[in-house]
Amino acid sequence: MTRTTRPSLITRRTLGLLGAAALALAAGCSADATPDPLRVSLEEGRQLFESHQVVMFDIREPDEHATGVANGARLLPMSQLNQRAGEIPKDPAQPVLIICNTQNRSSNVVQAMQEAGWTNVRYVHGGMSTWAQNGWPMVKPFGLPKS
Repeated sequence: MTRTTRPSLITRRTLGLLGAAALALAAGCSADATPDPLRVSLEEGRQLFESHQVVMFDIREPDEHATGVANGARLLPMSQLNQRAGEIPKDPAQPVLIICNTQNRSSNVVQAMQEAGWTNVRYVHGGMSTWAQNGWPMVKPFGLPKS
């Protein structure tokens, strides 16, 4: 009889994150007027980020990063969450914002992270698409060829 090993906590947690991310991709856009305590407005998110009160993770994929990123945001493509979830601080003293293109993926990822034990994460409503529409500063991520 072979012994079955249980997945490690990080594996179970990150599998949950990817499951939520898959739901986010399938969900598409939806307008919801219900207040969400895990949501931060784009304006507040930018203020917190630019004043260094939070760490911001951009979970868009590399082709999306190529269009520009907030200077100083940490790039963590959603497709790499399983392997790199440990890079996101869990310390309640270190607030974290998760941003994607609109907020569909980030809102679902943050919800899954909360369920997995993170208490310090929120998502940015509006995402990088609205950031860009507002004309706010963006830079090319390091390592990408300049067009």
